[in-house]
Amino acid sequence: MATAASFRPEAARSPPAVQPPAPPLSKVVLRFPWFSSGVRVILSWFKVALCQLSVTADKARNIARAREAIEAAAAGGAKLVLLPEIWNGPYSNDSFPEYAEDIEAGGDAAPSFSMMSEVARTLQITLVGGSISERSGNKLYNTCCVFGSDGELKGKHRKIHLFDIDIPGKITFKESKTLTAGQDLTVVDTDVGRIGIGICYDIRFQELAMLYAARGAHLLCYPGAFNMTTGPLHWELLQRARAADNQKLIIHVANLVVSNSNRTFCYQLFVATCAPARDTSAGYIAWGHSTLVGPFGEVIATAEHEETTIMAEIDYSLIDQRRQFLPLQYQRRGDLYQLVDVQRSGSDE
Repeated sequence: MATAASFRPEAARSPPAVQPPAPPLSKVVLRFPWFSSGVRVILSWFKVALCQLSVTADKARNIARAREAIEAAAAGGAKLVLLPEIWNGPYSNDSFPEYAEDIEAGGDAAPSFSMMSEVARTLQITLVGGSISERSGNKLYNTCCVFGSDGELKGKHRKIHLFDIDIPGKITFKESKTLTAGQDLTVVDTDVGRIGIGICYDIRFQELAMLYAARGAHLLCYPGAFNMTTGPLHWELLQRARAADNQKLIIHVANLVVSNSNRTFCYQLFVATCAPARDTSAGYIAWGHSTLVGPFGEVIATAEHEETTIMAEIDYSLIDQRRQFLPLQYQRRGDLYQLVDVQRSGSDE
């Protein structure tokens, strides 16, 4: 008969899960001298802004409006700002080639990219730049660029799972008619921690989130534009699931660190999504509802469907309860199943 000693939870991830770096955030250290063990609690937090933008056919207007929203968010104290999926032009197969930018060329060939880099540097923020259509050679990608507070490109995620669906009488869309699927997972180290990036349809695949967790992500960010059919049914559900189903040792962007003797534990992660505002006159009508979800699957902040920016504080003191109630990191059955990170397994790591 199997016993807890034979479950081998550490073997449930291959290669073994990595420890995330401590994010360099504001900290307050509380010491409790009456405990003989010398317990101390480190509380860390930062403000995040989700810019739910209205998108028109006017690319210059969309770029200017995005810049205004980013500047307003930074003025409000945000250290991390998110933009929506395909924010610089209409979401359609006809528009993807027209609005595509050559990110490697930069300059006039990539005005959206150039604006994001400049504003991140000027405001000294971390910017998850939603997504834009990227042209690379003869291929088009749905691409999210992540900029550091120095304005440098820290990571580029090309949408891995293309949005190809057919719900009779409701919606049919085939991104694969014009777009090419990305080939790489994207984990980026930033001033606000290690971030795993997905785009919209990527959120439906829990394996991606699990791999990001195993790679030490503190936070998952999904720019996305769910529609009026799947949005009401699945948008919030999937966000809460990705936050709740990725508890693991040394995961924290919601982070309570309790140091006791030589043992340190960090738990869980946050999920942030950012959508375009709804335009009922558009060919593709977005659901909206940009959201921040905490590590217990709780909705911390959410928008409705109009253009707005929501700001929230990611508070690291929320984790201890989750750890005590759901010690999943010790309960996985590595003797029965294993999640394999193919790319890490094939590397020298």
